Amino acid sequence: MLIWGLSFVFTRIILDVYSPVTAVFMRMLISSAILIPLILIYRRNEHFGTKDWLLIMLAAVFEPFFYFLGENYGILETSSTISAVIIATIPLLTPIAAYYMLKEKLSWLNITGVFISFSGIVIMLVGKDLSLNASPKGILFLFFAVFSAIISTIIMKKLSSKFSSLTIIGYQNLLGGLYFLPLFLIFDFKQFLSIPFDPKVWATILFLAVFASSLAFIMYVSVIRHLGASRSNIFTNIIPVSTAIFSFFILDEQFTFIKVLGIAIVITGVMLSQFNRLLLHIKSRR
Repeated sequence: MLIWGLSFVFTRIILDVYSPVTAVFMRMLISSAILIPLILIYRRNEHFGTKDWLLIMLAAVFEPFFYFLGENYGILETSSTISAVIIATIPLLTPIAAYYMLKEKLSWLNITGVFISFSGIVIMLVGKDLSLNASPKGILFLFFAVFSAIISTIIMKKLSSKFSSLTIIGYQNLLGGLYFLPLFLIFDFKQFLSIPFDPKVWATILFLAVFASSLAFIMYVSVIRHLGASRSNIFTNIIPVSTAIFSFFILDEQFTFIKVLGIAIVITGVMLSQFNRLLLHIKSRR
């Protein structure tokens, strides 16, 4: 979650130079170049049937393809912190989808924690005059990313019971890169060639490809396997907290008392939502 929080800040830096399609395509390309060889080297006895390929192709449509289109165009229209705050509404909606599609059960503490965290997000998002200082178009793009992530999470839960995290993320990123390729060639290729090489920007892209698009997703799929889709997504509430902090130091975004209050409420909600699981863990250790 810390890596993904930083990714909003770094994406904002990249979008000052490259378009959203180019930014994501390069991330997917580099990430695939790293993960696919690892899959081949550490190949396990994983056999993909037709249904498995259809599922992973569908997962790649929603994330990274739809998700990153929505997220990057949203970041382009709004600030890094606001973008991260909207993306963090995923935990509020994921339990509903997980309940109907995966039959996952949630405790009242879990549900209460989600709503407390969401209230902290709202505090961070809304200004003193109760207005939202963000582009409506940007907000729509970001909520499009939210719904895409929820559907992808449900699909990944089904895949995670059969395949390793490395395999799932490697193929998702490879397929996502292939989905972005036509858009890149048609709309961005000429512009991409005309932009001078910037070491700082490419170092940022490399960081996002290796850590945000590879390592963090591999860890996250493992978390989904052990905690379930709804409980795992609760931790995404940490993203706007870390984004606000990183934005203050890197992008000089304002860090107000309201943001501090929102951060405290978000963390409280996350801790409360996991309270039942913590108690069960303590009892099992005894």
